[in-house]
Amino acid sequence: MDLSLVLQSGDPVLQSVFGLLMLMSVVSWVVIIARSRLLWVIKRHQQKFMASFWEAKDWHEALGLAQQHQAPAAALARSGAESLRHYRTHEGGGLGKAVSLDDYLVRNLRTRLSQESAKMERGLTWLATTGSVAPFIGLFGTVWGIYHALVGIATTGSASLSTVAAPIGEALVATAAGLAVAIPAVIAYNAFIRSNRRFAQELDGFTHDLHAGLLVEGLMGTGSEVSNGVR
Repeated sequence: MDLSLVLQSGDPVLQSVFGLLMLMSVVSWVVIIARSRLLWVIKRHQQKFMASFWEAKDWHEALGLAQQHQAPAAALARSGAESLRHYRTHEGGGLGKAVSLDDYLVRNLRTRLSQESAKMERGLTWLATTGSVAPFIGLFGTVWGIYHALVGIATTGSASLSTVAAPIGEALVATAAGLAVAIPAVIAYNAFIRSNRRFAQELDGFTHDLHAGLLVEGLMGTGSEVSNGVR
C-alpha cells in the first residue's frame, strides 16, 4: 500500500502517528550519519596522535605534540600536563599539603576521561528511545486502524472486504512503519555502544600510562619543563 494514500485517507490520529514516525526516522538517520562520521574522524585523529606520542623522544616533546592534535587522548595529555603545572605552582601552599601529586593527577585525569567518554555518548539516548518507543507508536496506529475497521462493520452491518480492507491495511502499514523506524535505531545503537566500549578501554589504558609518566616527571622535579612543553 502506498504510504501517501494512507496519509491522505487516514484520520488525523493515524496521520499524526505516521508523521511522528517519519520525524523520528529522519532524526535517527541524522544522528546515525553524524555519529558515524564523528567516530571515523576521532579514530583517525586518535591513531595519528597515539603513534606520534609514543614515538616522541621524551615527555617534554610528547606533551608538546598534544597541542597539535584534537584527539581525545591529546585532550587528556593537555589536561594532565596542566594539572601537573598547577600542582607544582601551588606545591608550597595549601594544595600541596592537602593532597598528594598522585591523588591530584588521578582526580583530574579521571574527570577529563569522563568528559571525553560523555562526548562519545551524545545522540545514543535518542537512538535508544526511538528503538524502544517506535514499535509501540506503530502498534497504537495498528489498534486505531482495527478500531476503525470494527466501527465500519458496526455501521454497515457487513464484514465485506470493501468495508475492512482500508482500515486493516492502514493498521498493517502502521505496524511496519514502527518496525522500520525502530530496527535501524537499535542496530546503530548497539554498534555505537560496542565501538564506544572499545574506545573507552583504549583511552583508559592511555590514561594509566599518562598518569604514571606524569607522576614520575613530577617526582623528579621536571614539572616546569613539562608545563613549558604544552604552552
